[in-house]
Amino acid sequence: MNAPASFDAQSGSGGERERLIVIGNGMAGCRAIEEVLERDPERYDIVIFGAEPRVNYNRIMLSPVLAGEKTFDEIVINGQDWYDKNTITLVSGDPVQKIDRDRKMVVSVSGHTEYYDRLLIATGSDPFIIPVPGNDLSGVVTFRDLDDVDKMLAAAEGGGNAVVIGGGLLGLEAAHGLSLRGMNVTVLHLMPTLMERQLDEAAGWLLKEELERRGQTIRIGADTQAILGKDGHVSGVQLKDGTEIEADIVVMAVGIRPSTGLASSAGLDTERGIMVDDHMVTSDPAIMAVGECVQHRGACYGLVAPLWDMCRALADHLTDQPSGYEGSVTSTKLKVSGIDLFSAGDFSGSDGSEDIVMRDASRGIYKRVVVQDNKLIGAVLYGDTADGNWYFDLLKKGEDISDIREALIFGQAFASGSTSLDPNSAVAAMSDDTEICGCNGVSKAKVVGTILGGATSLDAVRSSCKASASCGSCTGIVESLLVLTLGDDVEEGAKTMCKCTGFGHGDVRKLIVEKGLREIPQVMQELHWTTPEGCSSCRPALNYYLLCAYPGDYIDDQQSRFVNERMHANIQKDGTYSVVPRMWGGLTNPKELRAIADVVEKYDAPMVKVTGGQRLDIFGIKKDDLPAVWADLNAAGMVSGHAYGKSLRTVKTCVGSEWCRFGTQDSTGLGVKLEHMTWGSWMPHKFKIAVSGCPRNCAEATIKDFGIICVDSGYELQVGGNGGMKLRGTDLLCKVETEQQVMEHCAAFVQLYREEAYYLERTAPWIERVGLEYVQSKLFDDPDALGEYAQRFYYSQSFCQDDPWAKRADRERADLHSHIAELRPLALEPAQ
Repeated sequence: MNAPASFDAQSGSGGERERLIVIGNGMAGCRAIEEVLERDPERYDIVIFGAEPRVNYNRIMLSPVLAGEKTFDEIVINGQDWYDKNTITLVSGDPVQKIDRDRKMVVSVSGHTEYYDRLLIATGSDPFIIPVPGNDLSGVVTFRDLDDVDKMLAAAEGGGNAVVIGGGLLGLEAAHGLSLRGMNVTVLHLMPTLMERQLDEAAGWLLKEELERRGQTIRIGADTQAILGKDGHVSGVQLKDGTEIEADIVVMAVGIRPSTGLASSAGLDTERGIMVDDHMVTSDPAIMAVGECVQHRGACYGLVAPLWDMCRALADHLTDQPSGYEGSVTSTKLKVSGIDLFSAGDFSGSDGSEDIVMRDASRGIYKRVVVQDNKLIGAVLYGDTADGNWYFDLLKKGEDISDIREALIFGQAFASGSTSLDPNSAVAAMSDDTEICGCNGVSKAKVVGTILGGATSLDAVRSSCKASASCGSCTGIVESLLVLTLGDDVEEGAKTMCKCTGFGHGDVRKLIVEKGLREIPQVMQELHWTTPEGCSSCRPALNYYLLCAYPGDYIDDQQSRFVNERMHANIQKDGTYSVVPRMWGGLTNPKELRAIADVVEKYDAPMVKVTGGQRLDIFGIKKDDLPAVWADLNAAGMVSGHAYGKSLRTVKTCVGSEWCRFGTQDSTGLGVKLEHMTWGSWMPHKFKIAVSGCPRNCAEATIKDFGIICVDSGYELQVGGNGGMKLRGTDLLCKVETEQQVMEHCAAFVQLYREEAYYLERTAPWIERVGLEYVQSKLFDDPDALGEYAQRFYYSQSFCQDDPWAKRADRERADLHSHIAELRPLALEPAQ
């Protein structure tokens, strides 16, 4: 038996600390312990028993694991380090089978025993298996834990047919994952509406239509009579109308029941669930229960938000703080197969209630709010759930909506008088006490406070206040708060791509390559975009990712570029444009200066300015004149400076050893070579290079994306600098001896950045995200890696084409190929 040295088995009292035993290593049990530790970390010696042979993970995120969008490691909530740090003993893979209340002892399946002062039961729920013949055949699985996911993945490897019984959330997520894995999926649902507990008939119909459009077969009103088998393994499903459907795997997802068996056998009061009071205490004062297994004031909850409320009340009780749980008013905000859904309150309607409905078929949006006595009593949203939290706040507070009734269906921004179509405006209009994350009970004020306290990325917010850390349905709102609070200082790479998709930038990049997706519409179809054409955030990103993945094959989609990139000019606040021709390394000559002067006079440009990148910027050019302006500049051999682009901007130089008495190397000549090598290459964000001829650093190389400091022994290569709003000095990548090494290292670094950074993520936040050591390991650990990255960069450059308005002059193209030939005397072909 395991007991503290000072433990009295009869009295159940311990030594300095009380012994707290937790039955259940799931989300509720561990969250309760987190809350206890936050209040009084020294109060208890804690032992947690888990039925699964693994650490605590986010069960809600099993669906992305099944779909191949996440790995198990990515959904772990508390790794082994958390147990070790808090001196928690984890007994995993060995569930408790008996509670001895007289001796205050629990016994596991293996015979492991532990005594307790306090016992917490968090056994969750059990999947409901419909009582039909064949339900015990091999190949019939449920969808509750990682073992179930592993069984489904094993079945999907062979392809074939899958039948999912149940059209609720779990069933549809299982169907979505198996469909993505290549199986032919049929969903059988007994009721006439999918997810009837969360959706009304109209929203359920829209969901059915969308899932069928994606290739699933949905049969509503389908009553299962038997599961058919052959040689002990499932072979099909028979319906009561006689229909037979072939199946290589059958997923039971028809519902869950509170897991009360252990508590009932111990003599605790149970009905549908384990009965608890407002402090989560059972009929035994030493035993508490929390989560899906409990029944509180006659209600059992299967949503995360009420569970977290229970955990907070429980922790208050265990640390002698006055509190209590009074039940929860619940809402449901979900993402089903990539489709946003929200519901709250009584959306079925009743006598005296009124419906306000909006349908936008082209955008796949449906909204319905139910009003009674000038109060909101229910809401259903399909496709656009941005205002779900606001509706839920109105519902909970019972506020009078008569003054905003006409604008109610259009959302908070319109109801508050805003005419902006920016989705961030609705978030800005939310009151500080609006609940942003229902799963974790986090208000807008708390999220903003966390951001102002230094959380500049989505991951940082999640780890600090847990908003968006559970089901993820509030991710878009948290991202909007990041943008509204920080502006350009938000770490772009940590965000999901946009409101059109639940995928992050990294997932999209990976799936484009893994699935061989080669066109923007194909990406949107395969990755289940929720909008038909995407938006101004995702289309440029997808265009870049495809351009980077398939150089030479992918045709650049000009309409997916920002207007500045399409026009090769910067739009100004008065609607005119500024034009910046390239000056290689900051050098110019009389021919180029005359051409610029002629353009200024010919097109009546009101201002010419020297830029910080050693070039001339011509302001006030009318849009209609841009083609002619570029034709005149091209005639003088001048090409676009890409001052507008997510691409190489400038290569800043000092005069170096040719003129300066302190110069150690030819910094100007090297800068010109680097600019010829890298110009026109599209990047995740703007990219700046500088070459300083000596450590005095007149070209400011230590605040550039790639900087070179010339020294007596060669060159110091610096990376990841930023001189903008958030100043960041560079990190030393390495030292090299020759110009050729500088150029090869530059090409390799640029290509690594192009392949792995997220769109709109500059090198500074990228390096802070992945770490300098990671960059160095990718380039230098494998002796062939540097050359391979450089070769892929040269290959992509060989296909670089510009808009006809600013096409490469023949001389520059010849120079580019000359430099490539010097560095890599190979045919221009992709690295294998």
